[in-house]
Amino acid sequence: MNGRHRLCRVTRFLLLAVLCPALLGAQPAPLPESNPWDLQHLFTAPKYQWVDQSGPVHSLNYEGEIYHGQATSVFAYYASPKTVGMETDQKKYPAIVLVHGGGGKAFSEWALLWAQRGYVAIAMDLAGRGEGAKRLVDGGPDQSHDAKFQRIDDPLEDQWTFHAVANVIRGHSLLRRLDEVDVSKTAVTGISWGGYLTCIVAGLDDRFQVAMPVYGCGFLKDNSAWTKSEFAKMTPPQVAKWHKLWDPSMYIGSAKMPVMFLNGTNDFAYPLDSYAKTCALVTGQKNYSIQLAMRHGHIFGFPEFFVFIDQYCKGGTPMPTVFKPTITNGQVTALVRAETKLVSARLHYTTEPHAANKDRKWATTNLRIGDVRISGAAPPENATVWFVDLKDARGVVTSSELIVTTN
Repeated sequence: MNGRHRLCRVTRFLLLAVLCPALLGAQPAPLPESNPWDLQHLFTAPKYQWVDQSGPVHSLNYEGEIYHGQATSVFAYYASPKTVGMETDQKKYPAIVLVHGGGGKAFSEWALLWAQRGYVAIAMDLAGRGEGAKRLVDGGPDQSHDAKFQRIDDPLEDQWTFHAVANVIRGHSLLRRLDEVDVSKTAVTGISWGGYLTCIVAGLDDRFQVAMPVYGCGFLKDNSAWTKSEFAKMTPPQVAKWHKLWDPSMYIGSAKMPVMFLNGTNDFAYPLDSYAKTCALVTGQKNYSIQLAMRHGHIFGFPEFFVFIDQYCKGGTPMPTVFKPTITNGQVTALVRAETKLVSARLHYTTEPHAANKDRKWATTNLRIGDVRISGAAPPENATVWFVDLKDARGVVTSSELIVTTN
């Protein structure tokens, strides 16, 4: 990059910083004075033993938390550029912790995918199971809805979220002790319930350089797939206790690393009103990719996964950023920052209520793309949720924050 282009980038950054102070971020919230986890203990690498090192993806068991008074082990898959046969002069690589969702398991294909992209990867099981999803003799709690919600009056150390969060952090600590891991470049991402866990872990484990929760969010008691099916079975004190102990909204505001939020407009589990409240708690660097009718599943088929994490762990070209849009005289405007060519800008809105998140219909209009802003006709006054987005030449979709009414 020559001096003239560098000067242009600095000038644009300063202009954006003046026009949009959110670019500079703010201090994260402190963690609750007390939380269920002994972080100093969890930041110490657990004991582990290899189960199988014969193929490109290895398997291992590592030490978990005490469950019903007994020691537990956690099964995981591990892969790295070296295990998959990549020829490179690098001695150390970025690393990533991969967190499955409800109904999921340790996915060997996830570890393989990221290793082939130049990462040391670990994908652990969070339901007390081993190879082939078979129950471990010394496994921790399962991941049934009963285990997640209805055991709220059990000892904290016997509850699922306690173990799941601890075992994700332990997996990170294990990676960090390995010689081939660059401890200054570690990431965590999780899907669905794994996204829920990623939100909590991002607030607790400040050793990560980047976090990317997918679908999962907080405020589950207010509006989620479990508001009526699970929280309705609990007494008000039990709901309050669950929220204080296990809801991501209690922790994600303490995240110190950049956070990327990826979700669909019509997600059946994590509706956009709860999602928006969760995103708003992160005061530091963050980005969004809200996608129309994005399907829910254990999939890594979105370029945003790789681009965002590469941005911080491999020095990749950043995702565009769309700052909070405003409306003036019937026109919506949003400042943008991009180092790639932008190919489209759109406004999306719905006028249907939040309770109908899964089935509500969305309208889309095109926006004009300028040098540092996008603009066009504003959404109608009765819109219940709206946002704007950009797509760049790589096919990466970046969104603004969600603008949500109380409907």
